[in-house]
Amino acid sequence: MFFRMGVKSKAAVAIVVLLLLLGSLWLQGGLDYHWESCLKGYDQQNKHHHLHNCSGPTAPGGTHVLKECLGQNFQVSMLLSHLLASPAYSSDVLMQPYLSSWDELVKFMGALGPVVGLISKEIQTKTNIIRELALLSEKSPEAEMVPDEHLTGLNSQDAIQSGLDPLNHNRAYHSVHSMIQSELNRGVVDFHRPTDSGCRTLLRLHRALLWLRLFLEKLAEMSESGRLRSPAELCRESYQNTLSKHHTWLVRRAAELAFIAMPERGFFFRLVCVGNQQELNVVLTKVVRAIDEVYNRTQKALDENGMLDLP
Repeated sequence: MFFRMGVKSKAAVAIVVLLLLLGSLWLQGGLDYHWESCLKGYDQQNKHHHLHNCSGPTAPGGTHVLKECLGQNFQVSMLLSHLLASPAYSSDVLMQPYLSSWDELVKFMGALGPVVGLISKEIQTKTNIIRELALLSEKSPEAEMVPDEHLTGLNSQDAIQSGLDPLNHNRAYHSVHSMIQSELNRGVVDFHRPTDSGCRTLLRLHRALLWLRLFLEKLAEMSESGRLRSPAELCRESYQNTLSKHHTWLVRRAAELAFIAMPERGFFFRLVCVGNQQELNVVLTKVVRAIDEVYNRTQKALDENGMLDLP
């Protein structure tokens, strides 16, 4: 009976089902954990001011390499700019541009409609968690300064040339490595039960980034036969190969239904300001390559510390 319904009816059903079943379960892998209680005192307006990293004009890759899309909230040029500014040193990732990349990805998902927009709100909750932890660490002297092997021997001039603030490059939440080391030293990461740690939150964002990376890669693919698969099909396939592995059966079924409401391909052309599939391929390939660098560095850091399966 469901398959006889029209597209609009299916979309409406998808929205209702997702609102009822997904919610905060999306990135938690079915975990109904009480993150909401951690966010009651958050300062949403100042969420960008507490991570002492540099992603300004002097940061590598800090300039816009793609044109601005006029009249819309999501800017693919800003996304790429933040992604390119995230890698630092030989294998680290700066937290401020990393989270700023997620700010743009949240806008991207929000533009896809209420179904995916609900998922984006859960992701935004997680970026706010890390930002708030960074703010709290500044108020806690024992968590503020964290020596990091990536920063050892880095003098002030080296820091400036690397686009860093020499006074703040060893803050606890400056980078992925410094956050992991700080939270391990303070014993806030539990490998057996959920805790309100930045590492656990980062892992959930990391998993979601792989899903979006795969979706964007598939969306960028050219077709030799001339037939391009629908974004709904591509997003569902990307989900099945990534996030679904961490979700319960109920959440997986709800997600499968939700992707039916995904916009058609022409919408994505307009979203990134291109006119055809070839131009979309060029733009999204740049984004995917930048995501790969950030993802691989984060994956290595989490893996080296046994954090890829944090509950």
